[in-house]
Amino acid sequence: MKFKFKPITPNLGVEITDIDLSKPVDAQTQKQLYDLWLKYAVMVVRNQKLEPPQFASVAQLFGDILQQQLAKFTLQDHPLVGTISSRDLPMVDGKLKVRGENFHTDHSNYLAPPKATMLHAVSLPSHGGDTQFVDVRSAFDDLSPSMKEKILPLRSAHVYESSKSPRKMANISAEERAKVPQTLQPLVIGHSETGSAALYLNTGRMEGIEGMESTEAFKLIDDLYVHATQTKYEYRHQWKHGDMVIWDNRSVMHQANPDFDPSEYRFLYRIMLQGVPLNAFQKQNHEETAA
Repeated sequence: MKFKFKPITPNLGVEITDIDLSKPVDAQTQKQLYDLWLKYAVMVVRNQKLEPPQFASVAQLFGDILQQQLAKFTLQDHPLVGTISSRDLPMVDGKLKVRGENFHTDHSNYLAPPKATMLHAVSLPSHGGDTQFVDVRSAFDDLSPSMKEKILPLRSAHVYESSKSPRKMANISAEERAKVPQTLQPLVIGHSETGSAALYLNTGRMEGIEGMESTEAFKLIDDLYVHATQTKYEYRHQWKHGDMVIWDNRSVMHQANPDFDPSEYRFLYRIMLQGVPLNAFQKQNHEETAA
């Protein structure tokens, strides 16, 4: 099976065309797609028309499907397939309040956060509703040597909703909240497949830094966030009908935008893929792997 690909930026984002993922994919094509995804972290596959079972089958080309956290945002007949619908969103000051504003990485409070998130556009507004991505690999690489040394050993507690969260998480019952995991995550992770270093940030869930005074900790988190979300690290995806996008949560942060007409319908399928527990980046191990 042949397809065409084109990098969107030199390091972040790759566009795939001339492939129909509703049909079976051979092993060679699967490997080519997977390798391109690992390299560019965000893969945009154009002109797809996937029913929920087909979307789930495509997801399994990249990994094992993670069970949806909130059942109310899933398809009744296909509970492994989540939904993002403008009709589920509240209005605040005349604007839709979307899930996923502010750059973040999904479910970072899990011991083994999802390695990937994927969306498939089913219905789109006439304009707006973009998804933005920033390359936290490049953001780490550009830090000063002294800052790298400072943050490499640090860990942050990731909870359901940080006391300093810039966005409101979905309302859940006390019983549901009691079941939500929380864990310590490194500030700099080593990618479990490539070994590359990346900042690991989610200001909506990070509750300070282990062993550091609160004010200093949150300032460091904010400084790293501001650095990582500079435009030079960004790819902004403008959705087209039929787009399927999969991104690597170990390499990028993303954010949603509410900048579309709330009277227009925006609906996407969503699936996350099972990850593994995160490890702090080990420079020596990465150098040995590269060699």
